[in-house]
Amino acid sequence: MNTSANEIFPKGNKAPAEYFTGTAWVRPLVSPDSGLNCVIGNVIFEPGTRNNWHTHTGGQILIATAGTGYYQEKGKPIQLLEKGDVVTIPADVVHWHGASPDSEFTHLAINPNTQEGVVSWLQPVTDEEYNSYNK
Repeated sequence: MNTSANEIFPKGNKAPAEYFTGTAWVRPLVSPDSGLNCVIGNVIFEPGTRNNWHTHTGGQILIATAGTGYYQEKGKPIQLLEKGDVVTIPADVVHWHGASPDSEFTHLAINPNTQEGVVSWLQPVTDEEYNSYNK
């Protein structure tokens, strides 16, 4: 296994560049064919990395497990995420998440109700949007 002392799971594979700004790794933990209608993945973001705006038809739950990250819903301010934080995202809410500029960030991404679909990717988060976090 390729894990450091601070990682629970191995890094997995690099996330697709067309849906991420920067480098992230995704390790599937529960696959869509498990019969549970749920996908779970461990996602590790390098500092400054974020995914594109996107939605989940079945909703999503994020559980922060290491580092410092950001979460934002369209039209709302960025929320700071730290180890132990949980975000419950209702179905079809446009949002993005990723690492803060100076910290790696890891979260579990839980996508329930996969019979409704898993993810619909939208446009990249601009640098202006990403840098709008007010401390």
